[in-house]
Formats: sequence, C-alpha cells, structure tokens
Amino acid sequence: MKYGQLVIGPAGSGKSTYCYNLEQHCEVIGRNVRLVNLDPAAEYFEYKADVDVRELISIEDVMDDDELRFGPNGGLIFCMEFLMENVAWLEKELECEDDAYFIFDCPGQIELYSHLPVMVDLLKILDHLDFVVGTVFVLDSQFLIEPVKYFGGVLAALSAMLHLNRPHVNVATKIDLLTDEEKQKFDSILEEDIKEAMLSDASLSGFSSKYNALNGALCKLIEDYNIVSFFPLDVREEDAIDSHHSKDDVCETRPWYRRGRRLRAVKAFSTIHESRYLVIQDIPGNMKIDEELIKVSSFRLFSLI
Repeated sequence: MKYGQLVIGPAGSGKSTYCYNLEQHCEVIGRNVRLVNLDPAAEYFEYKADVDVRELISIEDVMDDDELRFGPNGGLIFCMEFLMENVAWLEKELECEDDAYFIFDCPGQIELYSHLPVMVDLLKILDHLDFVVGTVFVLDSQFLIEPVKYFGGVLAALSAMLHLNRPHVNVATKIDLLTDEEKQKFDSILEEDIKEAMLSDASLSGFSSKYNALNGALCKLIEDYNIVSFFPLDVREEDAIDSHHSKDDVCETRPWYRRGRRLRAVKAFSTIHESRYLVIQDIPGNMKIDEELIKVSSFRLFSLI
C-alpha cells in the first residue's frame, strides 16, 4: 500500500510551490517523499522531480509536430491522454520498495478536474497500483477576497470534488502575499454567510432579480451541504504546513470512502454523492448515540438514518 496526494487546481495557483514546501516539510520531520511531475507544460519548479512526465512527452513535442498542430490547451490534453495510453511507463516509474509518500504535481488545465475523464482514469490506474490517494485543490487566495470570485472558487472546488470523488482538501495559497486589508477581507468572507455576501456585493447591483435569485439558490445549495471550505496556508509558518499535512493524512485511514482500513468501534458509510442515505453499523451496545443521531439528521443531508 502506497499513499499520496494529487495536487490540482487552476494554472498559477501555486501548486508547484506548494509541492516544494511540502517536500521541505517532510524532510524536516523525517518522512520520505517522492515528487511526481505530471505537468507536460511545466518550465520550472524548485523541487527535483523523481518522476517527470516530460521524459515521456512534453507540450513542446506536441506543438512542434507538423501533423498534430495543437495549441497549448489542446496539446496539454493530448499529452495527458498519451500518458494514459502508456500506462506501462508510469507503472515502472512509480515502482519503489520504500514507504515513500507520493506528491503528484498536476497540470493547471481546469477541464481535467471538472468534466474530462483523464484524471479519473489516472486515479483508477493508481488504485490498480495499490495507491491510496487524496486530492488537494489549490487556489490563489487573491480569488477569495471578493464574494463573486470566492463563489467561483467554491464552484470550481466543488466540481473537482464531485468529479474525482476522493478524500479532498481545499487549500488557499499565497496568504503571505495579501496585504493586511486583503487578509481582513479574506477572513470576513470565510466567516460571512456566502448568500448574504453575494447579494450585498455592489458589483452585482445592476443585474436582474432573476439573476440574483439564481445566485441565491446556488449559494443555498453550497451552504446546505456544507462540504466546501478552504484551509488558508501561509508557507512562512511551519505550523500551518504541519497542520495541513495532518489534515491530508486522513486519506491513510480511508482507502475507499465506503470502507475503513482499520477496525473501529463505529463505522459510518456515506454515499452522499450517489444517494441520500447514511448507514451506521458495529456500535457497541453500551454506547448511547440517540442524541448524536438527532444532530446528524438535523443537517438534512440524509433522508433516512
């Protein structure tokens, strides 16, 4: 069994910098890591990649090919599909005998995480190779200091969560680049009711009531399910990196979201993305959980318990 995280998110959000700082942190705490670059368009990153997809194919190879004639976006998708067609190369590169923790630095093509099947296919391959992988969605904190941008970031993160269907953490990066005023805006938006923030945004005042009603309905959907939140990460603070890494390690105890790797007193199986049922089993008879069940049902996520 091998463990790791798939670092995803829009271009320029700080994925490679995040990977580098996480590598440095793991070295400090004595944890063996392997960095895997899956971005065929990468030009520079601070870490030394143990596995680099550019050794198989790069964006330059595709764009310079007279027969293909792809642009940057189409070329990147072609490279990822080419990688999926050459699984043997990837399997060989990921072989290792130690207990290394894998960090997969992924491309910044948002389509890969919203609707294209490439990353889902990659996760299936990693499953076959006995990997337990969670996803880390990285977003520039500059996009989270205004209600409209924040809402767009939430929808992008939610789309990736639903599409990839893995243990998932959302990380707001570049906190250290925000001014004091921007940090206050960032904190207030995270704490404020998203629906109220959207409806009170002056930039939306000129839109019709129908448009605002749509925004309100989408905000209510996000808040009702309460499954999207952002973990602010300041790379200058070692405690922040350690706290985030601890959050992502939750994947190690959940190889599959329906099955626990370790025996526990209480097992809860949630199929929230496929149905509206919560099943709880293996509860010792001396445990009184009636009140806790009432609390769960009050969230209105499940129609039957």
